[in-house]
Amino acid sequence: MKFLQTELEGVLVVEPDVHRDDRGFFLESYHVGKYAEGGIDAVFVQDNHSKSARGTLRGLHAQWRRPQGKLVRVLDGEVFDVAVDMRRGSPTFGRWVGVTLNTENHRQIWVPPGFLHGFCVVSETAEVEYKCTDLYDPGGELGVLWNDPDIGIEWPVDSPVLSTKDKAAPRLREVPEDQLPTHA
Repeated sequence: MKFLQTELEGVLVVEPDVHRDDRGFFLESYHVGKYAEGGIDAVFVQDNHSKSARGTLRGLHAQWRRPQGKLVRVLDGEVFDVAVDMRRGSPTFGRWVGVTLNTENHRQIWVPPGFLHGFCVVSETAEVEYKCTDLYDPGGELGVLWNDPDIGIEWPVDSPVLSTKDKAAPRLREVPEDQLPTHA
């Protein structure tokens, strides 16, 4: 198992050991000891699972009252997954990193608390599962506009399918300062 550091401090890409044979494959999708050794020593309290059609973009999302770390993987299909640093005072504030997650590479991305998260479906459909370090808090959720020009994410879609809430999300610079976590 490999834990690859990205350009953003704390955001990791996990490449599990995949054991393949004529029956299919086997992999560990999570092992508390191995993940802690690799830099993910989080306690997970909630698992989420979504299925989306091609062109769907979910994000950019975070929680400000109960910040969540997310360990994200694709069960079926392919997505372009993104993390954005939203920590006040961080040298990488507003910067993003993207990675392709699919059923062939079995990669995961660790998006720690303090980062926005989003993904875009590039296959016909995709099922995404992610483990969270805190429970969903509807009153503390935060969204940032998917195509915020200050962030400049290079999404693989020009006209994504968005929720009403995601269409109306503010730019990062419009998020109230008290809703942005501080860089440690």
